[in-house]
Amino acid sequence: MMQIEAGTTRIGWIGTGVMGQSMCGQLMDRGFATTVYNRTRKKADPLIDRGAVWADSPRLVAEQSDVVFAIVSFPRDVRQVFLCKNSGVLAGCRDGSIVVDMTTSEPALAIELYNTAKQVNVQSLDAPVSGGDVGAREGTLSIMVGGERETFETLMPCFEAMGKTVVYQGDAGSGQHTKMVNQTLIATGMIGVCEALLYAHKAGLDLEAVLRSVGSGAAGSWSLSNLGPRIVGNHFDPGFFVEHFIKDIGIALSESRRMGLSMPGLSLADALYQSVKAHGDADRGTHALMLALAEMSAVDWQNR
Repeated sequence: MMQIEAGTTRIGWIGTGVMGQSMCGQLMDRGFATTVYNRTRKKADPLIDRGAVWADSPRLVAEQSDVVFAIVSFPRDVRQVFLCKNSGVLAGCRDGSIVVDMTTSEPALAIELYNTAKQVNVQSLDAPVSGGDVGAREGTLSIMVGGERETFETLMPCFEAMGKTVVYQGDAGSGQHTKMVNQTLIATGMIGVCEALLYAHKAGLDLEAVLRSVGSGAAGSWSLSNLGPRIVGNHFDPGFFVEHFIKDIGIALSESRRMGLSMPGLSLADALYQSVKAHGDADRGTHALMLALAEMSAVDWQNR
């Protein structure tokens, strides 16, 4: 197994959106030489301006890299980026390379990628993250990893550049299953955050004072502390897109049905977020759930 060292190990990065740009930047800050690709080149320009090298396809990224990370949008994008026979990452990897999918995706696809990579002597990890745009910018993400433990331990210098909590979860697919646990907690928790603030508003309370009181007590949560102030301030720009969250909830519901689980709370969250999308807010942050709930109660939240 290779040794990971800044200045020696060549990093490839695919996906330079809200999360990926900051995560890749953390690796560059540690001194890793980096090659990047994104479907829209303009979104990679800030990294290129900092010294990253542009490649015209995922395959060309792999040809210039020892380790390739990707964080894209949907499982179909993961399949295209890694498994496309002509232009995918695995088509360009050399023996002993490592690929890491940090997209929130399907556990079965993570296993398929692992097995396909193994056939060409490439190691694969599924390593989805939690912590949103704030965690990506600050290098404090939670990273949940599936695959071979030795590969996980080899990549710790990279993971530690991006995250504060890095945990090995088990075999391939385990990282994605853990992310489904995370998304289930967030989905149902966000309903509580929005309904509670809506209640506080209708009761005539000072919302900022309310946040100071409840945020430090038993009701405190990451979502309340980080997204509560954004909701109060009517800042609904995405730290994580509603559209992508609906995808995650769909994966979790599909997996729960496969395992014979009833998930009524998650099913409710799915219905509510579908309403957010129907109202034209799919490209806003997950906390835009407030806008749909407020409309149900005939509250003009943004002009309150």
